[in-house]
Amino acid sequence: MYIEQLQDLLSSGVKWELSEKSTTCLDAPTTVQAQNTAQKMSGAVVPPIAPTQTVSQATAVSMASRPSDMDSLCRMISEFNHPLRNCATNVVLPWIAPNPNGMVILTDMPGADDDASGKILSGATGELMDKMLSAIEMSRDNVSIVPMLFWRTPGGRTPTREEIDLARPFVDRALEFLLPRVILTLGSLPAAEVGLVQIARDHGKIVDLPNGVKLIAMYHPNYIMLKPSAKRDAWAALQDAQKLLKTV
Repeated sequence: MYIEQLQDLLSSGVKWELSEKSTTCLDAPTTVQAQNTAQKMSGAVVPPIAPTQTVSQATAVSMASRPSDMDSLCRMISEFNHPLRNCATNVVLPWIAPNPNGMVILTDMPGADDDASGKILSGATGELMDKMLSAIEMSRDNVSIVPMLFWRTPGGRTPTREEIDLARPFVDRALEFLLPRVILTLGSLPAAEVGLVQIARDHGKIVDLPNGVKLIAMYHPNYIMLKPSAKRDAWAALQDAQKLLKTV
């Protein structure tokens, strides 16, 4: 559990070298060795394995534009042939609040617990997030949660630019449906991608997005668990989000 938390911390602004060597679904050396063995046994030339064809950015944009509501969007996400699809255990869909109050939480890619359960912000991370929301008189009953990626990367590695860009149209479409007045981002990925801010420098900063939505960047709960001193700044950001909901 501790190692998994460390691997997920990169999205919270903490960077280090992961010890896991493989970052792909397939172990290339093993595959090559198997091909060579097959060639020797059959005496025939075995054609090389064709690289996996990923969908284009234009296809992702087109698919994300088709759904007319959140339910159909979630079905589209489940069917989307993202490069990470076969690497992850589960697709982790957005959590849609039954009684929204105008705030959406944008979080980073799913963690190990999320991948296992298929639910965003689960396990110890989710328990802390629920306590944080409760402290400002909110809960998952009135706050929607959308991950920037819907599949966990192998070993919790940093997602590639392609992986982020292919998921982004679905994130944007979700925000169109949810119509938030305030967006609270958790970790460095959504802060940088949507708010164009750096979490270490701009934590708690209120950003005015072009569409008039207010955004506040906050540390990911994983980071707060490993660095309790960050609780004070996180608490201030939560309070500002609560105040914004009453004024915008």
